[in-house]
Amino acid sequence: MGLKKVWFITGASKGLGLSLVNQLLKAGQYVAATSRNINELASAVNSNSEKFLPLTVNLSDELSVEQAINATITQFGRIDVVINNAGYGIGGSIEELTDKETRDNFDVNVFGTLNVIRKALPHLRAQKSGHIINISSIAGINGATGWAIYAATKAAVIAFSEVLAEDVKAFGIKVTVVAPGAFRTSFLKPESLILTENPIEDYEDVRTAHARYLKMDGVQAGDPEKAAAAMISLASMPNPPVHLLLGNDALIRATSKLDALLEEIQIWKAITISTDLDE
Repeated sequence: MGLKKVWFITGASKGLGLSLVNQLLKAGQYVAATSRNINELASAVNSNSEKFLPLTVNLSDELSVEQAINATITQFGRIDVVINNAGYGIGGSIEELTDKETRDNFDVNVFGTLNVIRKALPHLRAQKSGHIINISSIAGINGATGWAIYAATKAAVIAFSEVLAEDVKAFGIKVTVVAPGAFRTSFLKPESLILTENPIEDYEDVRTAHARYLKMDGVQAGDPEKAAAAMISLASMPNPPVHLLLGNDALIRATSKLDALLEEIQIWKAITISTDLDE
């Protein structure tokens, strides 16, 4: 893995976040890890190492995030890699999900990630180095029926990561946005997935889609340990990608979306270019 680094990882008590923490600690890295429940995090990691700093953080609260970043700097002296992993899925049509349910999902998946980036960047800029790795989803590239809001949050993460990579490259800071497919984690379990409490009978296709996804729990093709190892490898690359897909299903869905988008652009090209001023 190379030189020892200081890693700041959100959403670390389960799933990919937990795999990341365990692999990094095993490799002798310094890890600050956040969760809404520090007892759950400490129990899941089960480490008394001085290289492990568990933190309770409310990602929607800028002050809470700032305190966690400062605690990491105080403990380890710097931050080298930020992995924004925290997030959860929400299912339902736009009509079925309330304003609060929608905003809550954006608060964690989008604004929580932005809070971490905003508070970490002054330190990364000062040291003229660092790597920000934002975990999106293949849903942010090719969304599925019944998951409009979740797809929107993950598309937002991709969009701002792309521009962030350009904004900070002059400071020696790298940015990668990761879009995983289906991995065998707890993502499809109730603690990581919310379904609308106000289903509307007319949305039969949405109910069918949800039922199909829930049946995938425990049989997903993706290996979270391999995904964690792939993400960790990014930090030692001199020129890491801005975009990284994880999983063959993600590759298939992304390619399908790009092919369909290009085809549609070409079909409607005449109208597109007809709107220019005649010179």
